[in-house]
Amino acid sequence: MFNYLFSMFSNDMGIDLGTASVLVYIKGQGIVLREPSVVAMEKNSNKILAIGIEAKRMLGKTPEKITAIRPLRNGVIANFDATEKMVRYFIKKVHNRRTLLHPRVVIGVPSGITEVERRAVSESAQQAGAREVHLIDEPMAAAIGAGIPIQEPEGSMIVDIGGGTTEVAVLSLGDMVVAKSLGTAGDEMDEAIIQYFKRKYNLSIGDNTAEEVKMTIGSVFPSEEDEYMSMDVKGRDLITGLPKTVKVNSEEMRIALSAPIKAIIEVIKNTLEETPPELSADLVDCGIILSGGGSLVRGLDKLLSQETMLPVNRAEDPLTCVARGTGIYMEELDNMKRSKKSVR
Repeated sequence: MFNYLFSMFSNDMGIDLGTASVLVYIKGQGIVLREPSVVAMEKNSNKILAIGIEAKRMLGKTPEKITAIRPLRNGVIANFDATEKMVRYFIKKVHNRRTLLHPRVVIGVPSGITEVERRAVSESAQQAGAREVHLIDEPMAAAIGAGIPIQEPEGSMIVDIGGGTTEVAVLSLGDMVVAKSLGTAGDEMDEAIIQYFKRKYNLSIGDNTAEEVKMTIGSVFPSEEDEYMSMDVKGRDLITGLPKTVKVNSEEMRIALSAPIKAIIEVIKNTLEETPPELSADLVDCGIILSGGGSLVRGLDKLLSQETMLPVNRAEDPLTCVARGTGIYMEELDNMKRSKKSVR
């Protein structure tokens, strides 16, 4: 009873601790925060200067004594101190100031990380002020957040393409039957675009520009709409060192994105090959659900459907699936605790 009352007065939260962005779900309120996973700090003292949106604006634009970094890479912690301070900042930002209680936290993590990496995530949240930390695999959280009936004795498939990892899983009876984690996702798409501009135009562009190009005219499947889509891209000429602008179109972006998209298709096919026959039969009808920011690239659903011969649909709000799934999972933990006590 005490634990139940305790949870009523603290802002328990689910966190999608992503490589590209952090989303926070508060019980009873929904998504209350969505900010980039970026920290700006002084190089010599490691003093934090900015976190989130303000820090992302500094990417590629900092003087020598300041560095703007992403403390998570491929879904795991690359800089523990910066991650702990970032998580602490976001928890403090969304936590109800009326209460002195520390929140319970559920964090989505890639399914392929090691136990050491899982402990690092858990310890980071505890150091940041969480009184209780639970971890949930990202494909499971994404499936829950997408509204997939994972408890049913039927196969369902989720493909969550985030910033650092692509998570693929076939689920049934409340658990993952087959799951794979690939370190190729949104960030690698951005890097592929950067390399394309270097090769074809001798133009150097930054991460933020590459992401803007991807989201504005990025495409992986030809359509009539793409024929009219183009944009001016500004950067630095690698030969003259001077500022330069080039015009590119969606067809070029299909070429630029071909390698990372091929890797994602390959891991999806590998997952399907390992799926038990009865669950494969279920997927013929229910198909594949896409989530994550990387799933928003134009034409990806059509390309995957062509490659797998399965229906492919995006979740209703693909960017928030993992965060919503962590929040729903937290609420289910409360229900399970209360049901166990009632049985006793």
